[in-house]
Amino acid sequence: MERRFKWIIVDPNVCHGKPVFKGTRILVSDILEMLSAGISIEYVLREYPQLSREMIYEAIGLAAELLRRERSVIPIPA
Repeated sequence: MERRFKWIIVDPNVCHGKPVFKGTRILVSDILEMLSAGISIEYVLREYPQLSREMIYEAIGLAAELLRRERSVIPIPA
């Protein structure tokens, strides 16, 4: 199932074409890294008030979709 993204855009003229949240220059990857480091969504929302919970969930959905599309094996240590 391919998703449509409402809040994430890729524009070659913004942040070198990396995915950002619409209307910002906030990299989706930066937010995902914060979450993976254990930083709470509430903290992210306080630090980036221009984001919403829906936008953060969409970023997680994008990461899941990209992994689903990936054809090579990602080495994960046992």
